Amino acid sequence: MSHDNHSKPNHPFHLVDPSPWPLVASLAAGVLAMGTVLWMHDESLFGGLLSGVKLPLVGLLGVLFVMWMWWRDVIKEAVVQKAHSPVAKIGLRYGMVLFIASEVMFFVAFFWAYFGAAFYPTEATGFVWPPQAIHPFDPFAVPFIMTLILLLSGTTVTWAHHALLEGKNKEAVKALAITVGLGVLFSCFQVYEYTHAHFGWNDGELDGRDIYSSTFFMATGFHGLHVIIGTIFLAVCLVRTIKGHFTPKSHFGFEAAAWYWHFVDVVWLFLFTAIYWWGSHGAVIAAH
Repeated sequence: MSHDNHSKPNHPFHLVDPSPWPLVASLAAGVLAMGTVLWMHDESLFGGLLSGVKLPLVGLLGVLFVMWMWWRDVIKEAVVQKAHSPVAKIGLRYGMVLFIASEVMFFVAFFWAYFGAAFYPTEATGFVWPPQAIHPFDPFAVPFIMTLILLLSGTTVTWAHHALLEGKNKEAVKALAITVGLGVLFSCFQVYEYTHAHFGWNDGELDGRDIYSSTFFMATGFHGLHVIIGTIFLAVCLVRTIKGHFTPKSHFGFEAAAWYWHFVDVVWLFLFTAIYWWGSHGAVIAAH
């Protein structure tokens, strides 16, 4: 939090008050991770009191609660307390850039696993990639539609940004609403795609024990999670735009969401090219 209006500091830096949210967020994330692992191994805690999906659900609700409260405090600092000075905004920009850089390396790991298996196929895959038993998606069917949806959403979020810069708040609201709708539509198509996958399923349940299914669902699944997070991020910005929180000279909250959304777009283009298109051609790599 910032100092109140009666005791404004004589410097441009934003010194926050002690906050419980970093600690609570760590605890909630720990419960979510531990609960998910126990759930996957069919284990329970406290004599079965916390079994099945109960523990990860508690962790997830805790994470969502922290997100709500922490974002509420940040918005209060920006809109009510006017604590985000030009110098403070530089720090916010650096923080968002570093966060996106960490996300880039997160996805590099999945691409590394995918290309490692593709360029060095083993006996388990029949010395070819994709493996002999795999029937990959047609890249120019549902995946291509999903690509068009994300590219279109990138243009609408840019439209919203230019509208904010020009002070056209109603136009920005319209463009943001379309972007959020496109994000939801993309997620719906991904659910459809997963339910129609001809690999990675065993007796109606997702089972990614082969390397192709594992890398495919990990890479595209985590991207799908990022689309959902980005959609929520933009939905918050939509509400804030409707309330008039953003001005042509002060709208970093929206800019951060737009950066994140463009990052999601770029990652999908790599996924589409590498996994859907390049990886769909039978026997792409054959070991000699």
